[in-house]
Amino acid sequence: MYLKPLASIKPLAAATLLLALPLAAMATQNDGSPDSPLRVILVPADGGTEDGTRRDFQPVFSAIEQVTGLQFDIKVGQSYGSVVEAMCNGVADIAWFGPLSYLQAREQGCAELLALAVRDGGSVYYSGLFAHADSGIETLADFPGKRVALGDVNSTSSFAVPVAMMLEADIDPVTDLGAINMAGSHANVLQALAEGLVDAGGASFDSYERAVNGGSIDPSRITVVAKSEPIPYPPLAIHPDVDGAVKATLRDVFNRIDQLPGITPEQIRGYGGGRVDGYTAEVSEEVMTKAGEMFERVNDSLKQEIIRKSSVR
Repeated sequence: MYLKPLASIKPLAAATLLLALPLAAMATQNDGSPDSPLRVILVPADGGTEDGTRRDFQPVFSAIEQVTGLQFDIKVGQSYGSVVEAMCNGVADIAWFGPLSYLQAREQGCAELLALAVRDGGSVYYSGLFAHADSGIETLADFPGKRVALGDVNSTSSFAVPVAMMLEADIDPVTDLGAINMAGSHANVLQALAEGLVDAGGASFDSYERAVNGGSIDPSRITVVAKSEPIPYPPLAIHPDVDGAVKATLRDVFNRIDQLPGITPEQIRGYGGGRVDGYTAEVSEEVMTKAGEMFERVNDSLKQEIIRKSSVR
Protein backbone atom coordinates (compact mmCIF):
# COMPACT_ATOMS: atom_id res chain seq x y z
CA MET A 1 0.00 0.00 0.00
CA TYR A 2 1.19 3.50 -0.85
CA LEU A 3 0.60 6.23 1.78
CA LYS A 4 2.79 9.22 2.49
CA PRO A 5 2.84 11.03 5.84
CA LEU A 6 0.62 14.11 5.56
CA ALA A 7 3.47 16.46 6.45
CA SER A 8 5.71 15.29 3.60
CA ILE A 9 3.32 15.41 0.67
CA LYS A 10 4.06 17.55 -2.36
CA PRO A 11 1.55 18.34 -5.14
CA LEU A 12 1.09 15.48 -7.56
CA ALA A 13 -0.16 15.37 -11.15
CA ALA A 14 -3.88 14.95 -11.88
CA ALA A 15 -5.24 11.44 -12.28
CA THR A 16 -5.40 9.91 -15.75
CA LEU A 17 -8.61 8.69 -17.34
CA LEU A 18 -9.78 5.27 -16.15
CA LEU A 19 -9.50 2.63 -18.86
CA ALA A 20 -11.91 -0.25 -19.23
CA LEU A 21 -10.28 -3.43 -17.88
CA PRO A 22 -11.43 -7.03 -17.93
CA LEU A 23 -13.21 -8.17 -14.79
CA ALA A 24 -10.65 -10.96 -14.41
CA ALA A 25 -7.98 -8.30 -13.82
CA MET A 26 -9.89 -6.86 -10.87
CA ALA A 27 -9.37 -9.51 -8.22
CA THR A 28 -8.74 -6.90 -5.51
CA GLN A 29 -9.65 -3.27 -4.97
CA ASN A 30 -6.93 -0.75 -5.81
CA ASP A 31 -4.89 0.95 -3.08
CA GLY A 32 -4.16 4.42 -4.48
CA SER A 33 -0.51 3.78 -5.38
CA PRO A 34 0.85 5.08 -8.72
CA ASP A 35 0.51 1.59 -10.22
CA SER A 36 -2.89 0.97 -8.62
CA PRO A 37 -4.80 4.28 -8.48
CA LEU A 38 -8.18 4.40 -6.80
CA ARG A 39 -10.78 4.16 -9.56
CA VAL A 40 -13.50 6.78 -9.14
CA ILE A 41 -16.75 6.65 -11.11
CA LEU A 42 -19.39 9.39 -11.10
CA VAL A 43 -23.09 9.25 -11.98
CA PRO A 44 -23.85 11.40 -15.06
CA ALA A 45 -26.04 13.89 -13.20
CA ASP A 46 -25.76 16.71 -15.74
CA GLY A 47 -25.22 14.88 -18.99
CA GLY A 48 -22.22 12.76 -18.13
CA THR A 49 -19.61 14.43 -20.34
CA GLU A 50 -16.01 13.91 -19.30
CA ASP A 51 -15.47 17.70 -19.42
CA GLY A 52 -18.60 18.25 -17.33
CA THR A 53 -19.32 15.96 -14.39
CA ARG A 54 -15.70 14.78 -14.22
CA ARG A 55 -14.49 18.37 -14.11
CA ASP A 56 -16.86 19.07 -11.22
CA PHE A 57 -15.03 16.63 -8.94
CA GLN A 58 -11.47 16.76 -10.28
CA PRO A 59 -10.51 19.71 -8.02
CA VAL A 60 -11.40 18.00 -4.76
CA PHE A 61 -9.68 14.75 -5.73
CA SER A 62 -6.62 16.72 -6.86
CA ALA A 63 -6.60 18.35 -3.43
CA ILE A 64 -6.65 14.93 -1.76
CA GLU A 65 -3.79 13.77 -4.01
CA GLN A 66 -1.92 16.88 -2.96
CA VAL A 67 -2.08 16.12 0.77
CA THR A 68 -1.99 12.31 0.85
CA GLY A 69 -0.14 11.09 -2.21
CA LEU A 70 -3.05 8.80 -3.06
CA GLN A 71 -3.67 8.61 -6.81
CA PHE A 72 -7.11 8.67 -8.46
CA ASP A 73 -8.40 7.69 -11.88
CA ILE A 74 -11.74 9.39 -12.58
CA LYS A 75 -14.43 8.63 -15.12
CA VAL A 76 -18.15 9.24 -15.61
CA GLY A 77 -20.59 6.36 -16.02
CA GLN A 78 -22.87 6.09 -19.02
CA SER A 79 -25.88 5.79 -16.73
CA TYR A 80 -26.73 5.65 -13.03
CA GLY A 81 -27.12 1.87 -13.31
CA SER A 82 -23.67 1.49 -14.86
CA VAL A 83 -22.11 3.17 -11.84
CA VAL A 84 -23.80 0.71 -9.49
CA GLU A 85 -22.60 -2.15 -11.73
CA ALA A 86 -19.03 -0.82 -11.75
CA MET A 87 -18.90 -0.83 -7.96
CA CYS A 88 -20.55 -4.22 -7.64
CA ASN A 89 -18.41 -5.81 -10.37
CA GLY A 90 -15.23 -4.63 -8.65
CA VAL A 91 -14.10 -2.28 -11.43
CA ALA A 92 -14.42 0.86 -9.27
CA ASP A 93 -13.26 1.70 -5.75
CA ILE A 94 -15.07 4.99 -5.12
CA ALA A 95 -18.32 6.28 -6.57
CA TRP A 96 -20.37 9.43 -6.45
CA PHE A 97 -24.01 8.37 -6.34
CA GLY A 98 -27.43 9.84 -5.95
CA PRO A 99 -29.01 8.60 -2.71
CA LEU A 100 -31.18 6.08 -4.58
CA SER A 101 -28.25 4.63 -6.52
CA TYR A 102 -26.23 4.46 -3.32
CA LEU A 103 -28.96 2.47 -1.60
CA GLN A 104 -29.07 0.09 -4.57
CA ALA A 105 -25.31 -0.52 -4.33
CA ARG A 106 -25.39 -0.81 -0.54
CA GLU A 107 -28.12 -3.43 -0.76
CA GLN A 108 -25.79 -5.51 -2.92
CA GLY A 109 -22.98 -5.15 -0.38
CA CYS A 110 -20.65 -3.17 -2.61
CA ALA A 111 -20.76 0.36 -1.16
CA GLU A 112 -20.45 2.12 2.16
CA LEU A 113 -20.61 5.84 2.88
CA LEU A 114 -17.39 7.80 2.53
CA ALA A 115 -18.27 11.52 2.64
CA LEU A 116 -20.92 14.12 1.91
CA ALA A 117 -20.38 17.70 0.84
CA VAL A 118 -21.31 20.43 3.32
CA ARG A 119 -22.89 23.62 2.06
CA ASP A 120 -24.42 26.41 4.13
CA GLY A 121 -23.90 24.29 7.22
CA GLY A 122 -25.77 21.21 5.98
CA SER A 123 -25.45 18.16 3.76
CA VAL A 124 -28.77 18.33 1.93
CA TYR A 125 -30.08 19.29 -1.49
CA TYR A 126 -33.48 19.56 -3.15
CA SER A 127 -35.41 18.17 -6.06
CA GLY A 128 -38.11 20.11 -7.82
CA LEU A 129 -40.87 20.05 -10.37
CA PHE A 130 -40.56 22.89 -12.85
CA ALA A 131 -42.93 24.15 -15.58
CA HIS A 132 -42.63 26.13 -18.80
CA ALA A 133 -44.05 29.60 -18.34
CA ASP A 134 -46.59 29.06 -21.14
CA SER A 135 -47.75 25.64 -19.93
CA GLY A 136 -50.66 26.85 -17.85
CA ILE A 137 -49.25 24.96 -14.87
CA GLU A 138 -49.34 26.75 -11.54
CA THR A 139 -49.65 23.85 -9.10
CA LEU A 140 -49.35 20.06 -9.18
CA ALA A 141 -53.12 19.93 -9.64
CA ASP A 142 -52.53 21.25 -13.19
CA PHE A 143 -50.33 18.27 -14.20
CA PRO A 144 -53.03 15.91 -15.60
CA GLY A 145 -52.86 15.81 -19.37
CA LYS A 146 -49.49 17.61 -19.49
CA ARG A 147 -46.19 16.47 -21.02
CA VAL A 148 -43.59 15.83 -18.33
CA ALA A 149 -39.86 15.11 -18.66
CA LEU A 150 -37.96 12.95 -16.18
CA GLY A 151 -34.30 11.94 -15.97
CA ASP A 152 -32.58 8.60 -15.50
CA VAL A 153 -34.89 6.01 -13.95
CA ASN A 154 -32.31 5.45 -11.18
CA SER A 155 -31.85 9.15 -10.43
CA THR A 156 -33.04 10.35 -7.04
CA SER A 157 -33.81 13.97 -7.85
CA SER A 158 -34.75 13.81 -11.54
CA PHE A 159 -36.94 10.73 -11.25
CA ALA A 160 -37.69 9.10 -7.89
CA VAL A 161 -38.46 12.22 -5.86
CA PRO A 162 -40.41 14.05 -8.63
CA VAL A 163 -42.52 10.92 -9.17
CA ALA A 164 -43.04 10.59 -5.40
CA MET A 165 -44.10 14.24 -5.25
CA MET A 166 -46.71 13.62 -7.94
CA LEU A 167 -47.99 10.53 -6.14
CA GLU A 168 -48.23 12.49 -2.90
CA ALA A 169 -50.42 15.03 -4.74
CA ASP A 170 -52.65 12.18 -6.01
CA ILE A 171 -51.26 12.48 -9.54
CA ASP A 172 -50.65 9.06 -11.11
CA PRO A 173 -47.86 9.57 -13.66
CA VAL A 174 -49.01 6.60 -15.72
CA THR A 175 -52.73 7.34 -15.98
CA ASP A 176 -52.90 11.11 -15.41
CA LEU A 177 -50.04 12.62 -17.42
CA GLY A 178 -50.49 13.30 -21.11
CA ALA A 179 -47.03 12.02 -22.00
CA ILE A 180 -43.71 11.23 -20.33
CA ASN A 181 -40.32 12.04 -21.84
CA MET A 182 -37.50 9.98 -20.30
CA ALA A 183 -34.80 12.56 -21.03
CA GLY A 184 -31.98 10.66 -19.30
CA SER A 185 -30.41 13.47 -17.25
CA HIS A 186 -31.19 16.63 -15.33
CA ALA A 187 -29.64 18.76 -18.06
CA ASN A 188 -31.76 17.12 -20.76
CA VAL A 189 -34.93 17.58 -18.69
CA LEU A 190 -34.24 21.29 -18.28
CA GLN A 191 -33.31 21.71 -21.95
CA ALA A 192 -36.53 20.02 -23.10
CA LEU A 193 -38.42 22.33 -20.77
CA ALA A 194 -36.60 25.43 -22.00
CA GLU A 195 -37.33 24.53 -25.62
CA GLY A 196 -41.01 23.94 -24.92
CA LEU A 197 -40.83 20.27 -25.85
CA VAL A 198 -42.54 19.43 -22.55
CA ASP A 199 -44.77 21.34 -20.17
CA ALA A 200 -43.04 20.31 -16.94
CA GLY A 201 -40.05 18.37 -15.68
CA GLY A 202 -38.26 17.03 -12.63
CA ALA A 203 -34.67 17.95 -11.75
CA SER A 204 -32.49 18.96 -8.84
CA PHE A 205 -32.19 22.59 -7.85
CA ASP A 206 -28.39 22.24 -8.18
CA SER A 207 -28.83 21.33 -11.84
CA TYR A 208 -31.38 24.11 -12.33
CA GLU A 209 -29.01 26.69 -10.85
CA ARG A 210 -26.15 25.37 -12.97
CA ALA A 211 -28.24 25.64 -16.15
CA VAL A 212 -29.31 29.19 -15.26
CA ASN A 213 -25.77 30.28 -14.39
CA GLY A 214 -24.44 28.67 -17.56
CA GLY A 215 -26.98 30.49 -19.71
CA SER A 216 -28.53 27.33 -21.15
CA ILE A 217 -32.00 28.17 -19.83
CA ASP A 218 -33.85 31.45 -19.27
CA PRO A 219 -35.24 31.45 -15.71
CA SER A 220 -37.98 33.87 -16.74
CA ARG A 221 -39.41 31.13 -18.95
CA ILE A 222 -39.43 28.43 -16.25
CA THR A 223 -41.39 28.45 -13.00
CA VAL A 224 -40.90 26.40 -9.84
CA VAL A 225 -44.05 24.36 -9.20
CA ALA A 226 -42.91 22.37 -6.16
CA LYS A 227 -39.77 21.89 -4.09
CA SER A 228 -39.01 18.66 -2.27
CA GLU A 229 -38.23 18.07 1.35
CA PRO A 230 -34.47 18.07 2.08
CA ILE A 231 -32.64 15.08 0.61
CA PRO A 232 -29.24 13.88 1.88
CA TYR A 233 -26.55 15.28 -0.40
CA PRO A 234 -25.46 12.81 -3.11
CA PRO A 235 -22.80 10.79 -1.31
CA LEU A 236 -19.33 9.68 -2.14
CA ALA A 237 -19.11 5.98 -1.34
CA ILE A 238 -16.28 3.49 -1.16
CA HIS A 239 -16.13 -0.22 -1.83
CA PRO A 240 -16.09 -2.23 1.43
CA ASP A 241 -13.03 -4.18 0.28
CA VAL A 242 -10.76 -1.12 -0.09
CA ASP A 243 -7.91 -1.32 2.43
CA GLY A 244 -8.94 -0.08 5.87
CA ALA A 245 -5.95 2.27 6.18
CA VAL A 246 -6.84 3.90 2.87
CA LYS A 247 -10.44 4.37 4.03
CA ALA A 248 -9.27 5.94 7.29
CA THR A 249 -6.93 8.31 5.46
CA LEU A 250 -9.66 9.40 3.05
CA ARG A 251 -12.20 9.99 5.81
CA ASP A 252 -9.69 11.99 7.82
CA VAL A 253 -8.79 14.19 4.87
CA PHE A 254 -12.40 14.74 3.82
CA ASN A 255 -13.22 15.83 7.37
CA ARG A 256 -10.41 18.41 7.35
CA ILE A 257 -10.15 19.37 3.69
CA ASP A 258 -11.25 22.95 4.27
CA GLN A 259 -8.56 23.39 6.95
CA LEU A 260 -5.53 21.75 5.33
CA PRO A 261 -2.58 23.96 4.29
CA GLY A 262 -2.19 24.50 0.58
CA ILE A 263 -5.82 23.70 -0.28
CA THR A 264 -7.69 26.63 -1.81
CA PRO A 265 -11.45 27.21 -1.53
CA GLU A 266 -11.68 26.85 -5.32
CA GLN A 267 -10.63 23.21 -4.99
CA ILE A 268 -13.44 22.30 -2.61
CA ARG A 269 -16.23 21.59 -5.05
CA GLY A 270 -19.12 19.17 -5.36
CA TYR A 271 -22.33 18.50 -7.29
CA GLY A 272 -22.65 20.78 -10.30
CA GLY A 273 -19.10 22.03 -9.87
CA GLY A 274 -20.20 24.52 -7.23
CA ARG A 275 -18.00 25.47 -4.32
CA VAL A 276 -18.96 23.87 -1.02
CA ASP A 277 -17.92 24.66 2.54
CA GLY A 278 -16.17 21.33 2.95
CA TYR A 279 -16.94 17.64 3.34
CA THR A 280 -17.87 15.44 6.24
CA ALA A 281 -17.14 11.77 6.75
CA GLU A 282 -19.38 11.72 9.82
CA VAL A 283 -22.28 10.33 7.81
CA SER A 284 -25.06 8.03 8.94
CA GLU A 285 -26.40 5.02 7.11
CA GLU A 286 -29.65 5.62 8.99
CA VAL A 287 -30.02 9.01 7.30
CA MET A 288 -29.72 7.40 3.88
CA THR A 289 -32.17 4.67 4.83
CA LYS A 290 -34.62 7.32 6.01
CA ALA A 291 -34.22 9.18 2.72
CA GLY A 292 -35.26 6.03 0.90
CA GLU A 293 -38.65 6.29 2.56
CA MET A 294 -39.29 9.46 0.52
CA PHE A 295 -39.59 7.44 -2.65
CA GLU A 296 -40.43 3.93 -1.47
CA ARG A 297 -43.69 4.04 -3.50
CA VAL A 298 -41.58 4.43 -6.65
CA ASN A 299 -41.07 0.68 -6.99
CA ASP A 300 -39.79 -1.36 -9.92
CA SER A 301 -43.29 -2.06 -11.20
CA LEU A 302 -44.13 1.65 -11.37
CA LYS A 303 -40.78 2.40 -13.03
CA GLN A 304 -41.53 -0.12 -15.77
CA GLU A 305 -45.00 1.33 -16.30
CA ILE A 306 -43.54 4.82 -16.63
CA ILE A 307 -40.91 3.58 -19.10
CA ARG A 308 -43.62 1.87 -21.16
CA LYS A 309 -45.71 5.05 -21.18
CA SER A 310 -42.69 7.06 -22.31
CA SER A 311 -42.25 4.77 -25.32
CA VAL A 312 -45.74 5.57 -26.62
CA ARG A 313 -45.69 8.41 -29.10
